[in-house]
Amino acid sequence: MFTGLIAETGTVVSLEKKVGVTRIHVAAPTLAKQLGTGDSIAVSGVCLTALNITPESFEADLLEETIRRTSLTHLASGSRVNLELPTPAGTPLGGHVVQGHVDGVGYLLSLTAVTSDADYTDWTLKIAAPAALSPYIVEKGSIAINGISLTVAKVEPAADGAKEVTVALIPHTYAVTNIHTLQPGDPVNLEVDVLAKYAEERAKKTAAESITERSLIAAGF
Repeated sequence: MFTGLIAETGTVVSLEKKVGVTRIHVAAPTLAKQLGTGDSIAVSGVCLTALNITPESFEADLLEETIRRTSLTHLASGSRVNLELPTPAGTPLGGHVVQGHVDGVGYLLSLTAVTSDADYTDWTLKIAAPAALSPYIVEKGSIAINGISLTVAKVEPAADGAKEVTVALIPHTYAVTNIHTLQPGDPVNLEVDVLAKYAEERAKKTAAESITERSLIAAGF
């Protein structure tokens, strides 16, 4: 499990296509030293398994499911990626529950400075989210964008059931993540709040359950 609090930005060294997989090589001078072979690490919101670790970098394999659901293969040598190690048990949950299981790819619409103060500038980020994720995105709810735990500030309808989602960024988030490297049209990995998905599944099961004399007795009525 992750929290969406980015520890470091790494740099893509290479993407190499192999039989059935694509191997990504990431330079991560700080976090690579903390990794062991087989450890999990979130790369721009995608939970991957670290391989071929050196003190300065690591590699990981992207399977077909990862390639299909995420934006990682859109990266190139020199691209910046957000990195986070799993959250140890008992650690305060500073962001929200992030699994590193990307639900879909959105696209950056705009990144706008809110203030002109040279010492402190907030930013507004707007993305287009696919229609399939619309039921799970609500105002003041949580969403992970490229692995960053963020709060939805505004949701607006778009064409074909999609949504335009606005979040606010403090200067720290803008500076220490890869958000400041993005341009309009760039793809971003989206993970909706897993609690919303469980709530939906539970609601479906509840609706499907019929109330009978036996079920009422079993429930203590």
